[in-house]
Amino acid sequence: MDNWVVAMMLGASLILGGLALLAFLWGLKNGQFDDEEKFLNAVKFDNEEDLNDAINQERKKEELKKKVYKPE
Repeated sequence: MDNWVVAMMLGASLILGGLALLAFLWGLKNGQFDDEEKFLNAVKFDNEEDLNDAINQERKKEELKKKVYKPE
């Protein structure tokens, strides 16, 4: 490969990388990655049955921690 081909490839990759970085920073500045309703939707769609299942699972975990395994 000639030196000019390597230099062109390096230059093109630097330009494309710079454009990608600028697009990412622009998205951060304009709030493109903010999800303000994430936690509100999570609470809104939980029902009582799911919450009771979660509590029961936590209780089972605590009971298993209290039991000590003793081989015979």
